[in-house]
Amino acid sequence: MTAARPDWLPALRRAFGESVRVDETRATRMTGDASTRTYWRVGLAGAPVETVVVMQLPDDYLKSDEASSSRPTELPFLNVQRHLAARGVPVVAVLAHDLERRVVVLEDLGDETFFARLERLDAPARRTLYERAVDLLAELHRRTEPAAEGFLAHTRSFDRALLRWELDHFREWGLEALHGPLETAARAEMDAAFDALADRLAAAPTQVAHRDYQSRNLMVRADGSLVVIDFQDALVGPMPYDLVALLCDSYVELDLDLQRHLIARYVAVRQPAALDLAAFEELFWLQALQRKLKDAGRFVYIDRVRRNPSFLQWFPRSIGYVARALEQVAHTEPALHALLPRLVPGWPRPAVPDPTS
Repeated sequence: MTAARPDWLPALRRAFGESVRVDETRATRMTGDASTRTYWRVGLAGAPVETVVVMQLPDDYLKSDEASSSRPTELPFLNVQRHLAARGVPVVAVLAHDLERRVVVLEDLGDETFFARLERLDAPARRTLYERAVDLLAELHRRTEPAAEGFLAHTRSFDRALLRWELDHFREWGLEALHGPLETAARAEMDAAFDALADRLAAAPTQVAHRDYQSRNLMVRADGSLVVIDFQDALVGPMPYDLVALLCDSYVELDLDLQRHLIARYVAVRQPAALDLAAFEELFWLQALQRKLKDAGRFVYIDRVRRNPSFLQWFPRSIGYVARALEQVAHTEPALHALLPRLVPGWPRPAVPDPTS
């Protein structure tokens, strides 16, 4: 940490002037998530705020480890933050940045995530908090229409290739890395079913998607208002994508009745999009099937490749949401409805995978 502090100062001075100093007793590394970025809460002296959050970017901060042939020319976090803020979406404020030193200075929103707030609420209050998050999501989607010149989210899409890649990500990491290669017949059956699912989702109506709108990517201010973070991967994707991320969140157990209530609320408040509830709900569950398969595979990937086993605990719940989604769309996805229970030991709630040593 000592070696990194001088690299922070140019950006801090851009934000607060030459007199700003780092309080060496209050500079601590924050608990990270699955990102390759690192975060520090930095205490300041000689500044109008007591603390900021410094985001330290990795060496190749424009590189993605997902299937993509494009490489952005601007840091996506800065681009998306600027456009969302300009459209009135409550997002974390960027105070300064110094990309030469791979530093972005952010406002300190505190430590209370949506997830943390949920943990101390009773059922009626949790329902109310979710309704607020759904309303905010509908507002985010309204405010990102129509397309804006220079807004990176409008230039990239959750196309069929990416949808299909994420399904293969599950096969590779959620199945084969844990249980060995699939037999030829099972692999062919899975490929055909995944092709059909990707085709259906690729043909769905689209809108800008945050892409990971879930309980750990919403912060709660002291006044109770919600703030959106971790939006750098925003793109054009299937219309229910963000709602799936929120309502089939691997970190939170939601019952089916509450999910259906919140799906209906989104459709109601999303007007004038003129959504048909039955059609939207079916598309929701198809997207949930794809998204939660991807999440299950991703958690194993993060353990095996990034050597971070902390996400493995959420693998069983991800598969549980896959099973729920399949029950809702068994009439359109009979192949996966028959195949996945055969291939996933412990279905519908498998054991937590053993972490790598």
